[in-house]
Amino acid sequence: MGKGKKGGKRMNKKQMTEAVEAFFQSHPGEDLPFRQIFRSLHLDTHPLKMLAIDVMEELAWDDFLTKTSQSSYKLNQKGQVQEGIFRRKANGKNSFIPNDGSLPVFVAERNSMFALDGDRVRVAFNARRRNHIKEAVVTEILSRARDSFVGKLNVERDYAFLVTDSNLAMDIMIPKKKLKGGVTGDKAVVKITQWPSKESKNIVGEVIDILGKTGENNAEMHAILAQYGLPYKYPKNVEQAAEKIPEEITAADLEGREDFRDVTTFTIDPKDAKDYDDALSIRSIDRGLWQVGVHIADVSHYVKEGSLIDKEAQRRATSVYLVDRTIPMLPERLCNLICSLRPDEDKLCYSVVFDIDDTGKVMKWRLVHTVIRSNRRFSYEEVQQILEDNGVVDGTGQPAPKAPKGGYKGEFATELITLDRFAKILRAERFKNGAVKFEREELHFDVDETGKPVRCYFKISKDANKLIEEFMLLANRTVAESIGNVPKGVKAKTLPYRIHDTPDPVKLENLREVISKFGYKLKTAGTKGAISRSLNALLADCEGTREQNLIQTVALRAMMKAHYSVHNIGHYGLAFDFYTHFTSPIRRYPDTMVHRLLTRYQQGGRSANKEHYEELCEHSSDMEQIATNAERDSIKYKMVEFMADKIGNVYEAHISGIQSYGIYCEIDENHCEGMVPMHDLDDDYYDFDERNYCLVGRRHHHKYQLGDPITIKVARANIEKRQLDFTLAD
Repeated sequence: MGKGKKGGKRMNKKQMTEAVEAFFQSHPGEDLPFRQIFRSLHLDTHPLKMLAIDVMEELAWDDFLTKTSQSSYKLNQKGQVQEGIFRRKANGKNSFIPNDGSLPVFVAERNSMFALDGDRVRVAFNARRRNHIKEAVVTEILSRARDSFVGKLNVERDYAFLVTDSNLAMDIMIPKKKLKGGVTGDKAVVKITQWPSKESKNIVGEVIDILGKTGENNAEMHAILAQYGLPYKYPKNVEQAAEKIPEEITAADLEGREDFRDVTTFTIDPKDAKDYDDALSIRSIDRGLWQVGVHIADVSHYVKEGSLIDKEAQRRATSVYLVDRTIPMLPERLCNLICSLRPDEDKLCYSVVFDIDDTGKVMKWRLVHTVIRSNRRFSYEEVQQILEDNGVVDGTGQPAPKAPKGGYKGEFATELITLDRFAKILRAERFKNGAVKFEREELHFDVDETGKPVRCYFKISKDANKLIEEFMLLANRTVAESIGNVPKGVKAKTLPYRIHDTPDPVKLENLREVISKFGYKLKTAGTKGAISRSLNALLADCEGTREQNLIQTVALRAMMKAHYSVHNIGHYGLAFDFYTHFTSPIRRYPDTMVHRLLTRYQQGGRSANKEHYEELCEHSSDMEQIATNAERDSIKYKMVEFMADKIGNVYEAHISGIQSYGIYCEIDENHCEGMVPMHDLDDDYYDFDERNYCLVGRRHHHKYQLGDPITIKVARANIEKRQLDFTLAD
């Protein structure tokens, strides 16, 4: 290109096409963002950049390029036949997700081969027609995502079928002799015995379990679990194995353990908790020096690797928390009795013991197997009350003032206030180092004895919660560093880490564009710490403003999901180079894996098999996501149940989500969320602006934007579909 004038010589479309093609062919396999393309091709003027974007759009249309995001492409090196995941939509707009994670491709119902949501499929791409979207045809179903479904039975005189909410192309036919006693209206689990084929387009199944009547609380909660393939009852043989584990601690159990039974120790948990898997101990060991113990239930002492209980725990990988119940990872005898750190009982633990000076600095630490005896079981509310009774103002980050002459008020007040002071120092240091400050609120329900919700509210994390959180974070980080942080040239031993990648750069840039309209700024380039500090400043600046919900939502969407892996990349959100999960082995399998490996390495054992532990990490990450989805569905169900007797009521709300098919609104008073369907917005034709999270009317230019206040009326509450519909109030 010529030199001198900005943009160099002019280029026509043919020249631009040749330049773009040559550039992508010289970078095969690379995902290339606009910024890099413009810089490499010296496209300095707006017309040249727009011409390049048009050319890339056409080359993607012709399958020379593959569009990987709104602002990046790569050379298409794939053939017409690909493998990936099929996604079925209730509106018929099915899609194929390629294995390489590139953009979804439309699959018409007639071309779906009756594939179900989540199935692995092989597709062939149709020849591209001008002015038509790219389409794929399913040619083979490689593997089914699931073979059992949950729904409501409908039994007729000559036949029966299961009606599901699983986006199936049809209902499941059931021979009457395979009903297992089920009748119309029962919630049932049905296993598929015959998939659609050329000979028969029907899906045929048999009932394997009757959950109860539709609408009954137990039946509906079990249906949610079964829908995700989660167990809703414990296998008898595993419970019997747990019954054989003795509760008594023997002299052999105490061998080699450090005795903490005479040290002040307590647990702090939710008031309805039964599985206490962590405790804190504290004592003064010198002038201005404290010893703080983070004591974790020694699950791996009782659950031996490869045992019946271990295999079941590994399969479950996590406890599941629905609104009105916990489905534990371990049998109840273990999680609520033997391993649970109950007060006034001797318990075996694996402990991280810190020596901390008066300034909150960790002077030294050690990892030891211990025996403890908790003096007191506190709830978060009780600890919070003791802190506030002694001058702590929640949320300020300031510890309690110096003790008055008579001392602090309340049981173990000095110990709690000292721990709170250390926790606040640790927390401040964490944010100074670049941790991201998302204050997450959790939706909770109070339910009566039948499971019916009587109150709906957000649970906010207070100083008492943060006290426990900081010491658990400290223990998790410390043991991770002890294995992962090795001298240069030394290979670290295998350990499952909890990792969290840096934010999606495209979504971060989108956030910057969205907030600029409100006058805010955000760093999207620079060090990880600089970006996270800028993000924290943004979240603080927008607090209490009309746009707060919008900014918080878009910022959260830019964040990656944390998961487990033996390949450490650090934890961006916490600003830790090394982080693992060590502190909850009763309810998380990765913590049990970490306990076993730490014990093995302390005894001089060799590094464990990386591939084996990576498989376990992937399984644990998958099960964590499934458990989260089930929890959300139970919240949705209770939300709709809670609002069922409030049809016609008018509420102040705010827009919590924007989609092409409607507006999600969250009621300010009780935080229940429902949707105003698009067909109720009949005053104009609305276009969906996905980039700016809004709907904009074509004629009157009225805008509905994420975070905006809105007045709604409750229109419908469909408990069966877990769907709450609103209309706009006049």
